[in-house]
Amino acid sequence: MNRIDKKFRDLKSKKKPAFIPFITAGDPDLQTTKALILEFEKRGADIIELGIPFSDPIADGPIIQASYYRTLVRGTKVAQILDMVSELRTKSEIPIVSMVSYSTVFKGGCQAFIEKVCTAGLDGLTIPDLPVEENNDIFEAAKKKDFKIVCFVAPTTTDERMSLITQYSQGFLYYISVVGITGIRDELPEDIIQNINKLKQMTTTPIAVGFGVSTPEHAKLIGRVADGVIVGSAIIKEIEKYLNKSSERLVNKVGEFVGKLIDGAKG
Repeated sequence: MNRIDKKFRDLKSKKKPAFIPFITAGDPDLQTTKALILEFEKRGADIIELGIPFSDPIADGPIIQASYYRTLVRGTKVAQILDMVSELRTKSEIPIVSMVSYSTVFKGGCQAFIEKVCTAGLDGLTIPDLPVEENNDIFEAAKKKDFKIVCFVAPTTTDERMSLITQYSQGFLYYISVVGITGIRDELPEDIIQNINKLKQMTTTPIAVGFGVSTPEHAKLIGRVADGVIVGSAIIKEIEKYLNKSSERLVNKVGEFVGKLIDGAKG
């Protein structure tokens, strides 16, 4: 069984949501990324969303874009990221989903890319720039490996299109809580609970919510209605604070911040 499916099954039996932190692979370096993942797992994170840096991301706001830039400037390659995941798998079985641009997948071919990431130890992908109508090749390649392609649903998605997306998404559905790009928000939309409940009536696939979820209070609100809580920009912003400190201090301080978010989500 895929690690993502197993995790959501186990959490459902405990009536707890998954907490899913997002970090950029290689920010500030790959060894620190590995240490952060292990720290997050120790503090109770359930699934990791790992950003594979790309020069022209379609969905990410300035905070995550800056982390991509820092990583790309260092010369971080996809192959190095997958090597880091392979190393991590000697110490952890935490499910890992990577956010990646379709151009990265397409370059070497869908089948070859899926085989590579499966061998490394990834469990799924989110591909923001791949419309569901054009994803048949990668879905077929993923199914052969019990690998998950996670699809996005936005507040502006029509009911007809939402129904189509729910038929395709594997592992979980990624509900975008706000109209726009990723980033830190003071408040979440008033209709978010209504929209999540509407989506739940259309599918039994777990629903995780991201984009704008920034505080323990946000995490608590989302955790009451959704199957998963995703936080990215707020964590990347915390990483930024400690870029000039030792890796050990960065990991500890960011771990403390993530621990508070986890407490909120599961409280």
